Amino acid sequence: MTRPRKPIASLLLVLAAACGPALAADGPAAGPPDAVEAARMQWFEDAKLGIFIHWGIYAAHGTSESWSFFNGQITWPEYMSQKRDFTARRYDPQAWADLIKRSGARYAVLTSRHHDGVALWDSKQGLNVVRDTPAGRDLVAPFAKALRKDGLKVGLYYSLPDWSYSDYDVHTRKEKRYDIRKEPARWQRYLDYYQGQVDDLAKRYNPDLWWFDGDWEHSAQEWQADKVRKEILARNPKAIINSRLPGNGDYGTPEQGVPILRPTDRYWELCLTMNMSWGYQPTDNAYKTPGQLIRIFADTIAMGGNLLLDIGPKEDGSIDERQVRILEEFGRWTGKNAPAIYGTRAGIGFDYFHGPSTLSADGRTLYLFVDGRPNEDLMVKGLDNKVLRARVLGSDAAVEARVVGKHDWSKVPGLLHIKVPDAALDPVVTVVALELDGPASLFKEHVKPIESN
Repeated sequence: MTRPRKPIASLLLVLAAACGPALAADGPAAGPPDAVEAARMQWFEDAKLGIFIHWGIYAAHGTSESWSFFNGQITWPEYMSQKRDFTARRYDPQAWADLIKRSGARYAVLTSRHHDGVALWDSKQGLNVVRDTPAGRDLVAPFAKALRKDGLKVGLYYSLPDWSYSDYDVHTRKEKRYDIRKEPARWQRYLDYYQGQVDDLAKRYNPDLWWFDGDWEHSAQEWQADKVRKEILARNPKAIINSRLPGNGDYGTPEQGVPILRPTDRYWELCLTMNMSWGYQPTDNAYKTPGQLIRIFADTIAMGGNLLLDIGPKEDGSIDERQVRILEEFGRWTGKNAPAIYGTRAGIGFDYFHGPSTLSADGRTLYLFVDGRPNEDLMVKGLDNKVLRARVLGSDAAVEARVVGKHDWSKVPGLLHIKVPDAALDPVVTVVALELDGPASLFKEHVKPIESN
């Protein structure tokens, strides 16, 4: 993975008007895309949850993926010695896909090649696990097949730099092989290499989503990013590309922390680890609890984004039981609260409700996410709609919704109070659905002194 960076807005998504339903108070979103763009991005916008998978030779000795040798924690030969211990002997791609589906995720992204240059498929050039490790086989193909069997979208991560490749200009943080301006022919050989790998991945697996990384080391022009995007879309016009193909991405990629302000990208995805590491590191026990991660997920979708939650399988292909438990708990919660998750849009913002919220695509159902056990009624401010029905998702318990403090001579809405029975509360986050008399409408004026009543 990479150091945190600000997401790069797609060139197609820089319009200034608010997107619908434009109700979130956290900050504006970019303008609406055209019909073709919206149709291409529809499944991604609706999916909400994806699973990131960092798997490679770095799992063998539990070192940081690529960065451990780049930053000088170990030498490059020491890092590469992990090749001999990467077996994938317990790799069950269908079990992976089934677990991902049970979690409620709608897509997954596998690291086909990280910055270390070790590909998980039989690449013609460079290092790969087929020729260079005991795994001895293509690890991408069966996983892509298993995902599609389960009706999930296939995403492939690909690092633009390869710090191990002799014709790439950077080797470690302290060692640069050459200046691309002085040796353009050598740089062109690298461009041919990486673009050849991208073309090979496209031909073999036709991914639904491309997750590029490592873009900071060169400009969009130097990467020939425009060319790469055109070639990807020429082969698959429905493919989606993240923002780290610089200047040519479809969605932003904030990393390792819920944005405080809503991102300006029309589409965006938070990539997040369960503990502190992307790949498997047995000494990293700083796992977030399932509840903490579900709360992060609720905050993310409340701002209109997706969560790409990472797992790091062991070198043999098995998955740490702690990671399995987190995904299973996600599955319990997403299964119960699916209407408030999939296909929804950003909610009404914290100015109106002290918690995350989402809206149905037509804006006529407002979903409130309730953390823990409230001491008194929930309260929604500034909602101009009448509530036709209030209910807790996954429960048959009656929910009372009443308006307090509404004056017939004032256009300021009253305060909506909602009483949730204790028996209906979820152990982690409860979701209350409010069915409205029309698309959600919020009061946005300043409250002024009374001059007449």
